[in-house]
Amino acid sequence: MAEEQTELEERIVIKDQHIKEIDLVNRDPKHINEDVVKVDFEDVIAEPVGTYSFDGVWKTSYTTFTVSKYWCYRLLSAILGIPLAVIWGFLFALISFCHIWAVVPCIKSYLIEIQCISRIYSLCIHTFCDPFFEALSKICSNIRVALRKEI
Repeated sequence: MAEEQTELEERIVIKDQHIKEIDLVNRDPKHINEDVVKVDFEDVIAEPVGTYSFDGVWKTSYTTFTVSKYWCYRLLSAILGIPLAVIWGFLFALISFCHIWAVVPCIKSYLIEIQCISRIYSLCIHTFCDPFFEALSKICSNIRVALRKEI
């Protein structure tokens, strides 16, 4: 029984990531559009004290704004959502491809090639600069600074 449970858990873990369940309630789980898209009626239209329109106009404006924003978004996403998803999927696949097959190998190649130059540079620094700065430090080691407060 325990073996069957472990095997079942392994199958669930190994499940293909492209078939994962999508959350239809929380569609922004990482909060990437937290500050950008939250625009309500009160954020756009406001009447200061003393300049109020009729209550019916205010309520109708609120309803019109809210419903038109909702349905325009749904209509635009129905028309353009899938084509833009294809474009964005292609773009991010292209970026991933370039990164995996070009950028990282170039960086690794550069690091391998620069390692030889780094050793030569380090050898030159240790050969010429270290003795100079050691001599300079011995010269300056006998300098004493005394601070006196004069009245």
